[in-house]
Amino acid sequence: MTPTEMTETNVAAEQQTELTHTHEHDHEHEPAHQHQTAPALNPELTREIEVEVAADEVSKSFKTVVKRYQKLARIPGFRAGKVPESLIRSKFAKEVRQEVLESLVSERFRKAITDQKLFPVSEPQLLDMQLFDGKPLKFKAAFEIAPVIDIAGYESVHVAKPDATLTDEEFDAELDRVLDSHATVEPVEEDRPLVEGDWAEIQFRGEVKDLAQTVTEDGVENVSTSAPITGEDVLIEIGGKNTLAAFNDALRGSKAGQELKFEVDYPADFGEQRLAGQTVSYDVTVKSIKQKTYPERDAEFAKQLGNYESWSDFETKLREHAADRKKNALENGAKDKLLGEFIQRFQFPVPESFVQQQIEARLDRGLRALAQQGMKVEDMRKLDFVRLREAQRDQAVNEVKVSMILDRIAEVEGVTVNDEDVDRELLMLSIQSREPLETLRERLSKDGGLDRIREQMRREKTSSVLYEKLAS
Repeated sequence: MTPTEMTETNVAAEQQTELTHTHEHDHEHEPAHQHQTAPALNPELTREIEVEVAADEVSKSFKTVVKRYQKLARIPGFRAGKVPESLIRSKFAKEVRQEVLESLVSERFRKAITDQKLFPVSEPQLLDMQLFDGKPLKFKAAFEIAPVIDIAGYESVHVAKPDATLTDEEFDAELDRVLDSHATVEPVEEDRPLVEGDWAEIQFRGEVKDLAQTVTEDGVENVSTSAPITGEDVLIEIGGKNTLAAFNDALRGSKAGQELKFEVDYPADFGEQRLAGQTVSYDVTVKSIKQKTYPERDAEFAKQLGNYESWSDFETKLREHAADRKKNALENGAKDKLLGEFIQRFQFPVPESFVQQQIEARLDRGLRALAQQGMKVEDMRKLDFVRLREAQRDQAVNEVKVSMILDRIAEVEGVTVNDEDVDRELLMLSIQSREPLETLRERLSKDGGLDRIREQMRREKTSSVLYEKLAS
């Protein structure tokens, strides 16, 4: 947006919300923020169990771990396997205790939740841990379980199916963008004034007029000292749809080298906030007159644009692609509206662990975007992550709700994703990331990414099934 242009809004902008994103967390970047540890649990979904292991079993576990360390430890002055037990217990006390914990706690925790028919959806948080050799092991574990989601009546939710027909005006706009991107701008050698369709190359300086002014010996002066608005070698299309009328009127009929003075009253809703509702006095110099030359609409130009046999073939494909983009954008908007209706209708508590994972995932995507825009890691570390996390919360909660609702509906509708569809998705990811397919598959299988991809594909498929069923 420049001071010479009008605000252009695209009502059919292809903006798709992130409602259908899964609550996944990807760590393939250098972290610029500290991840939260042991997040708070949702009280409505929190369950707590108490576990106790007999003293003799604790002692047995300690002895087993210590014996293994005796065999493996290499300590100067002692032969392999002959390190005294007392030295192992003192030198590796922390490591031994950790291994005993991992063996006893995980085993007993699994048994306890199985006996009580509990199904945790979050990592257990251990409380009141008491572990000493020769004494009973006691601990409490708190975790979240999945909510009961009642989706009764989901089939009664309806949204309007949008008209996705591509209009002639929309196609012409698409074609104009293609032609404009391949146009060349050449100077006009003829000594003549600017006319409609010409491009004026200008230099300008503008002063925002204050409501309060004072009279001095040099004339009327502004009270404030706001910085002037300046521009060098700016191209303006005379009569262009984005050119302000005041610039059109002032420049039309002028010649190269001519100096102009005029005022522009900017509307209150002008895109650049600094100028919105302001009156600016401009000094403008017309440096040159230029014309845009567009390529011939022929087979040769079509072949430059891609694998097209003729200009007609290109126009046909362009129309198809533009129609598909419009259809997808409108359908995605309708799907988002449908999912929004589900969020309002089906109320249930959401696991806080899922919400925190989704907040982290959203921050990760945001940080990657900032990195791609050139922001340095040291600058990222200065960001207020407490405020950023809080700003992401409402959207993260909605995204988690949508994922859980779609999972529940997928069960009812019997929606599945076959291996062929997953293989096709992996192939696309392999091509995009330039990572060998089998290497990618092995990596995703190990870190759980393959399951997350299948889950997300199932949700997207469920969303499409619902749209076809409920949109009318």
